[in-house]
Amino acid sequence: MKLFFGQIFPDLILDLDEQLHITKVLRMREGEEIFVTDGKGNLVKGNLVFEGKKVSLDVSEIRENLPDFSPKLHIAIAPTKNIDRIEFFVEKAVEMGISEISFILTEKTERKNISIEKLRKQAISASKQSHRFHFPKVNDLIKFSDFIKNLDSENTFVAHCNESLERINLNELEILRQAQNNKANSSKDVSLRLSKTFSQYTFLIGPEGDFSDKEIQLLADKGIKAVSLGNQRLRTETAGIFVSAWNYDKMF
Repeated sequence: MKLFFGQIFPDLILDLDEQLHITKVLRMREGEEIFVTDGKGNLVKGNLVFEGKKVSLDVSEIRENLPDFSPKLHIAIAPTKNIDRIEFFVEKAVEMGISEISFILTEKTERKNISIEKLRKQAISASKQSHRFHFPKVNDLIKFSDFIKNLDSENTFVAHCNESLERINLNELEILRQAQNNKANSSKDVSLRLSKTFSQYTFLIGPEGDFSDKEIQLLADKGIKAVSLGNQRLRTETAGIFVSAWNYDKMF
């Protein structure tokens, strides 16, 4: 599948960068079959049509509302000092189906500025490479204190390295998820069933040097449980990829 990105509704418009890639880099020919997704679960198939420098599509098939991954995964991660490492995390996490990425400024975060637009383009590229039709949301950089204001404590977890504090094993979360779903499904309150049935994990992953004791306590005060990712101490980006792979396994 030769997958590209563009607008599908109300009219099909290939992204300008994609048009240039088709003509200048790939040197594709008129009539070749391609697929276009809008990253919102819609997909079209058709044959290339060239009108001067403009590239359009003779559409042969439209598929709407394709299923997305479940459970969804939102990772809030502190950007690393070496930006290449956070870019690597974005690429691999997107390939494994992450639904949302936030970048948080913690007390020990060394990198204070990142190019969000570059990371968003990278997420689109990784989505196309892995044939995803729902692109992940990549949020702007946000202060830790602002990010935690409206968290759902039931489905939010923090991965920190403080071994003196209570942490549950990552694999125990599946048991918690099943218990939560069973409780919601058995409720006579329809609104409770709709609102409480599990659908997404949110994980916070700290910077090089980990979260501060103050930040860990703030999360604990909000009822957010801490998890252990194993006996090894993982780099920030490795921890993010590890959690992405763990969630990816739950999708099948």
